[in-house]
Amino acid sequence: MATAPGTVGVVGGGRMGAGIAQSFAAVGSTVVVVESGEEAAAAALERIVSSLRRADERGRLDGSAEDVAARITAVASVEELPADADLVVEAVPEDAALKAGVLAAAEKAVGERTVLATNTSSLSVTELAAALSRPGRFLGMHFFNPVPASELVELVVAPDTGRATVDSALEWTRALGKTDVVVKDSPGFASSRLGLALGLEAVRMVEEGVAAPEAIDDAMRLGYKHPMGPLRLTDLVGLDVRLAIAEYLHERLGERFAPPQLLREKVARGELGRKTGRGFYTWE
Repeated sequence: MATAPGTVGVVGGGRMGAGIAQSFAAVGSTVVVVESGEEAAAAALERIVSSLRRADERGRLDGSAEDVAARITAVASVEELPADADLVVEAVPEDAALKAGVLAAAEKAVGERTVLATNTSSLSVTELAAALSRPGRFLGMHFFNPVPASELVELVVAPDTGRATVDSALEWTRALGKTDVVVKDSPGFASSRLGLALGLEAVRMVEEGVAAPEAIDDAMRLGYKHPMGPLRLTDLVGLDVRLAIAEYLHERLGERFAPPQLLREKVARGELGRKTGRGFYTWE
């Protein structure tokens, strides 16, 4: 049976970071969540506790929400990460400079044996590793939204990532009850590259008047057995997030990832999907 890491740090307490923290705490890890400032740290902890209570109500926790929450603390700076952490996962917004700075600070705060991971969905793990003095202890652990319910973790291996680091990440992924896919570092990896290609084409079809969003999504959901259509998924991920990834892959891989004008216009209007109440769908 796979063994969970004893102590985990998660830098970033937003939707993804909170989900990662909840998932590790649920399998017995002691988790420290970092958010910048005391108020933000307290809000992140409350977000996680609320999610745990909902999971408990649905019978999806092994133990009570209070028992799991007792294993989670929130702190206001990266310097407060536990030095003996087995794993630290960076889950801040998709900005390469921000991520590199956070990872470098985390590396200084923890011991030499700690594995560092980035939750980036598309940025170069190799380039982020350049900010570290121990790149052999670093890899990508790309979790999916919502993290507690998702079945997949995409492990992204950079050229300097050590075999022992990959083996540890495989063990921890399986301890979470999730399935791993291991890919070499490349723009968009496997999941984001393929998922974005489908999503951008769906946006173009709406832009060209081929069909309504509901019809496009139903075609993929019912015809190809996708759990949800590409436009509803874009709303869930966030149109701003999809646009940022598209711009990055457009730069790295060429015109096939050029963002449609409709996507740019919706982001400019603040129609970012579920988090703003409107994207390709209206959300209550």
